[in-house]
Amino acid sequence: MKIGLFGGSFNPPHRAHRALAQLAVEQLALDELIVMPAGQPWQKAGSALALAEHRLAMTRLLLQDLPRVQVSAWEAERAEPSTSIATLEHLQAQHPGAEWFLVIGQDQYEKFSSWKRWPELLQRSTLAVAGRAGQLPHPDPALPAHRSVQLALPADRISATALRADCARGADISPMVGPDVAGYIAHHHLYGA
Repeated sequence: MKIGLFGGSFNPPHRAHRALAQLAVEQLALDELIVMPAGQPWQKAGSALALAEHRLAMTRLLLQDLPRVQVSAWEAERAEPSTSIATLEHLQAQHPGAEWFLVIGQDQYEKFSSWKRWPELLQRSTLAVAGRAGQLPHPDPALPAHRSVQLALPADRISATALRADCARGADISPMVGPDVAGYIAHHHLYGA
């Protein structure tokens, strides 16, 4: 089996996340892509995150119709801060013998050595890296030789930071997140909506 892991804060999830999930499944010929909204992302401690339950629900709404994509609540339901290595160890124990791909963006690739136990992540998976806005991804210079593949994601300058600002000023964000997620944000008054 070929399985991908695509984690993130998804604060909120948007069309570029959906495009990346779809692309990873197709380009890597994955049997399954596990999308993992972080419960308490340790690298974003102190930042303004919507509650994990909301980010999980929105991610499920955004990706609900994509084949071979499963949104997991494992990190969102844990009390401990989320780390990719703990999640990957947990998932690999459930799927022994599978080939694993860690789906990340260019921004994470450039600072990968800041991740907890990053050498183990390189040993346990192939990095599947999406360039941002059509750029070629460049690895963190601290990384030794490792397995990686580039995901040819089309340019899209959308960002969760900008979406949160748009919500706060009452702008219509449905073209960026879809009607289901936009409705969820409005109903729950997230991001100052």
